[in-house]
Parts: sequence; structure tokens; C-alpha cells
Amino acid sequence: ISKMVPTSDKGRFYAFGRVFSGIVSTGQKVRIMGPNYVPGKKDDMYEKSIQRTVLMMGRNTEAIEDVPCGNICGLVGVDQFLVKTGTITTFKDAHNLKVMKFSVSPVVRVAVEPKNPADLPKLVEGLKRLAKSDPMVQCIIEESGEHIIAGAGELHLEICLKDLEEDHACIPIKTSDPVVSYRETVSEESTEVCLSKSPNKHNRLYMKAVPMPDGLPEDIDSGEITSKQDFKIRGRLLADKYNYEIGEARKIWCFGPDTSGPNLLMDVTKGVQYLNEIKDSVIAGFQWATKEGVLCEENCRGIRYNVHDVTLHADAIHRGGGQIIPTARRCLYACQLTAAPRLMEPVYLV
Repeated sequence: ISKMVPTSDKGRFYAFGRVFSGIVSTGQKVRIMGPNYVPGKKDDMYEKSIQRTVLMMGRNTEAIEDVPCGNICGLVGVDQFLVKTGTITTFKDAHNLKVMKFSVSPVVRVAVEPKNPADLPKLVEGLKRLAKSDPMVQCIIEESGEHIIAGAGELHLEICLKDLEEDHACIPIKTSDPVVSYRETVSEESTEVCLSKSPNKHNRLYMKAVPMPDGLPEDIDSGEITSKQDFKIRGRLLADKYNYEIGEARKIWCFGPDTSGPNLLMDVTKGVQYLNEIKDSVIAGFQWATKEGVLCEENCRGIRYNVHDVTLHADAIHRGGGQIIPTARRCLYACQLTAAPRLMEPVYLV
């Protein structure tokens, strides 16, 4: 399922997608797997029946008994179990298909609010429907309570706002001026190894930030280098193409933000005790720091963070997540500030 198409029935959607194998038919019992489904687990997976199968021809739909593989169709009755995309199968051991990557990302943002404050619940419901119907758009609630819509450009946002006002929320709305999202990066290696102590003063982290070579963030965005690859294949690719030291290239802990972004956390330590026990906490701090950079709380891009050394308390209770996560974040922020931080602006290639 690649997207949701609004139906004439208010608040309901056709799940629009392509049949890759077999036949999909009305009344068939299927497994609905969302993008976060992990084979063997029960999260983000539902077993339901397809109520109707429809053929979509322009703006008209034609009810049909079944659809063989290779065709594009719409399904009724599965929309409430999927947010935007997903995989539908009858095979118990099937894996979900990879989520589609778009060549553009939502970089233009506007804040929206109802003209009449009493209509706020309708706006929230309308934003949910808008997010469902457009695979590209992002609807975010800021800490201040502001509702933000992010789109690929001003025209895309204009269409989204028109749909929101006329179809999804059906209320008059006020919008702010469009604002462009920036990205934070560094332009040189950190001038010194940055040290951060945990709140209880028993643990220390030593790190540095280094800019990535040109082309590597683009390769990560395009999916040529991903967190899901075998570490040996990925290490060889980084060593051959970007002259990374192969031992270090094999010890990538994480990509970020959202485990797939164009920033790396690398372990360059030598013989450190208890390191694997704090790995998850350091990764959590890294995800936090790359999602909200130190300059203006925008996503980071093209930064490689190296973990040079750690000194940890022998007792596990003194090096839990509460001690390590904020320490890692503070250390990563210090690395960024000592590495000539810069802001990057999005540019459209025409």
C-alpha cells in the first residue's frame, strides 16, 4: 500500500497500492503489516478482512470481485489500521516491503490554527486525515502547542492547506508565513576531545565530531549505505569509496536521526570495559542530539561522531540510562560546537 485516497464517505480512505503476487479479493482475510512491523513480533500487525476491492479509474471507482498480480487497486476496510503505507499479505512468514523513499523531503513549514478556537478538535482531526492522504506531508505538534504542516514546497503546501480547509477539517483556518527548515553541520574536526561527566560524577565520555566526506550524506539518503546492511560489506564500501579506516568503518553504532539519517556514531575506542552495556544509552543520546542540534534545534546532517574513550563505574546501577543519556547528549553538543558548526539551507535542483 503506497498511499491513502480519501473516499466520498467522510473520514474513510481507500488503501491504494499494487498487487505484487497472487490475487487480492473481496472478503479475503489478510495480515496488515505497518512500516514498523518486525517479522515474528506482534507490533504494528493486524489480521482483518478486506471489505471491498475497487478499481480506480481517474476520479471514479468500480467495484470488482478480485484483482490479479501486477495491477493497481484500492482496498476498503484496512485504512484504520495503517497510517500511510504498509504491506498486506496472507502468508504467515512474509516480510513487509521496504517503505518508499522520496527524492524530496518536507522542508517548508507553516503553522496553522482555526479562526474560531472552538474548532480546534476539528483541526486536529483534519490534520490526521491530511497526514493519512498525503505520503509526503508531515503534521507536527510543537512543544508550544502549535500545529505545524511541513511540505516539499510552497505549491505543495498550498494544495495541502486547501485540502485541509475544504475537505478534511471543513473549517476556516489561519496560517503563518512559510518557513524553511535548516540543517546543522560541522566544517572541520573538533579542536579537542570533548569530555562530559555524568550527573553522579562516576562516568566520563570522551568524543570528537568530524565532518563527513562529500557525497556520503547523499549516499545515506539514497539508501546506498544503510543501517540494515551487513557491517563487513558496509565497512568495505566506506573504506573503498571514502577512505575510512576499515576497522572503524565496521564499528558504526548507529545512523541518526531516526536510525536512518545522514549522521554516524562510530566507536574508535581501544579495549574499554563495560562499553557494550552503555551502547543503547549513548545511541539514545545520539538520536536526541542529531534530531535537535545545538544551534537552533534543527536536524543535523553530515556529522560523524567518534567515541574515543569512556571511564565507567564498576557498579551497573551507577551507569544506567538516566546517567548516560543526558551525558552523551551534552558531550555530542560540545563536539559540534568545537567543530566550527554551520547551518545548511535547502536548495532545489531544477
